[in-house]
Amino acid sequence: MTALRSTVDTRAAEFGANREAMLEKLAEIDAEHAKAVAGGGEKYVERHRKRGKLLARERIELLLDEDSPFLELSPLAAWGTDYRVGASLVTGIGVVEGVECLISASDPTVKGGASNPWTTKKSFRAA
Repeated sequence: MTALRSTVDTRAAEFGANREAMLEKLAEIDAEHAKAVAGGGEKYVERHRKRGKLLARERIELLLDEDSPFLELSPLAAWGTDYRVGASLVTGIGVVEGVECLISASDPTVKGGASNPWTTKKSFRAA
């Protein structure tokens, strides 16, 4: 088998600068993802919990087979718009009773529905 050799010099200044720029971008994406997972913010999450209700991701976790993975789709929908990241909808693929399923759960802590066009786009893309 032919061995492929890289010509990238990992000690070069350009490589170091590119690495730092990529790490900054990844940190930015991680921060946006954390916003999506947090829902509509502490105020709305607390109000929802006081009503005795579970959050969208908690409902999905209870639905899935024990120890089965969940592949969330489009968690950064609406990123870069005036709407909340995540588009008030959690969608993904998971296993329920041994069957792979598309799972969709509305996040009531985030304003969505007809007032958020990204919610519709995200649900159509998931389907």
